[in-house]
Amino acid sequence: MDSLFTEGAWLAIGAMVVMTLLAKMMGFWVLGRVPLTPRLRRGLEALPGGVILATIVPITLESGPAGLLGIGVATLVMAATKKDWLAVGLGLASVAGYRAFLEPLV
Repeated sequence: MDSLFTEGAWLAIGAMVVMTLLAKMMGFWVLGRVPLTPRLRRGLEALPGGVILATIVPITLESGPAGLLGIGVATLVMAATKKDWLAVGLGLASVAGYRAFLEPLV
């Protein structure tokens, strides 16, 4: 039976693993030598949200009205309930419902 990955693919995956671990270790090393001021702490806490927004906004804009509806529903549910899985589930359900029922009419 043929292997799912070629030798080159395994080499690329291994290199990515090594570089990811190296980058993470260097980040901890550098931050261990920087004074953690309140401003820096707030900046570090805001990073995950910024990465998510940078990923989701282009996808949402490209997907049109269905994507905008999904993000809107997820945002409202998250603001009202503070339950991320509920927000994601209802956002996805609204996109699926729009595409199943409303998109064919447009």
